[in-house]
Amino acid sequence: MREARFWKELPGQKVQCRLCRFFCVIEAGGRGRCGVRKNRDGKLYSLVYGRAVAENIDPIEKKPLFHFFPGSRSYSIATAGCNFRCLHCQNYQISQAAGFDLERSGFSLSPAAAVERAAAAACTSISYTYTEPTVYFEYALDMATLARKKGIRNVFVTNGYTASEALETIAPFLDAANVDLKGFREDFYREVTGAGLKGVLDTLLLYKKLGIWLEVTTLVIPGCNDSDEELRDIAGFIAGELDRNVPWHITAFYPTYKMLDRPRTPAATLRKGREIGLQAGLHHVYVGNIPGEEGESTFCPGCGAKVIDRSGFFLRDTRLKDGVCELCGEKLAGIWK
Repeated sequence: MREARFWKELPGQKVQCRLCRFFCVIEAGGRGRCGVRKNRDGKLYSLVYGRAVAENIDPIEKKPLFHFFPGSRSYSIATAGCNFRCLHCQNYQISQAAGFDLERSGFSLSPAAAVERAAAAACTSISYTYTEPTVYFEYALDMATLARKKGIRNVFVTNGYTASEALETIAPFLDAANVDLKGFREDFYREVTGAGLKGVLDTLLLYKKLGIWLEVTTLVIPGCNDSDEELRDIAGFIAGELDRNVPWHITAFYPTYKMLDRPRTPAATLRKGREIGLQAGLHHVYVGNIPGEEGESTFCPGCGAKVIDRSGFFLRDTRLKDGVCELCGEKLAGIWK
């Protein structure tokens, strides 16, 4: 175990965790909502520091990040645990950790060893992903600090519920993030994730203020968050409150976990969502989880030419040089080689 950061003592050996926007009050012997932070005798500890449950070498497009070193590889890592209770979680076997024997879960991997593995695999970045990186913050921060010293970038793939102080602490070492904006209705967030919409919107605004490269993903679930009105509201928030250059990934839902009663998302719904995003003024709207769609590729906002041709997670052709369109000279927003 490792003593946690961002908590305060309360009377009666209780503690309040200040890491995410749930701000859990935890009794002695209890765990926070994430299942991986424990109050032991009036002190808060992380149960997953150095205990990885997943590691892979992924294309950065899988995060998905399309404007951050496209075509590069990212060393991807996770521990058990998540502060959300998403009914459609595709990684629920490792994210819902309340019943785990966490001190024996996964395998031991120090931050230094993980960084060495990323370097040996010639990865441009480390992605903290699969589960929620906020809940293994201490592990991620130590790894990110070491990675930066070796010239390796750091990426959060996150539900966007990190508390302000924690995000500001890791921001100097965090280069990019893909944040899930799962819908734009408070009742949807409460019912499907157990969290609140406002906290996610506040975190997105903070990411933008801190200057971290940001891309946003919305998983479109039939009958839940797929109305034209809700998609317009999401696109309007990104364009108006964040930036028209923030890429928006609209991805297809497939039945899983506790949401088996919904059909998979029709391709026509995603195409409609892409058109709504473009009409709202967004420069880059992507269709995901349906390989072969035109909406996977990047188009120049200046001349309209296809400047990155994608199929699935892979690049087939590019007409960008250091982020500049070779046809018209337009500079595209992003972090490029």
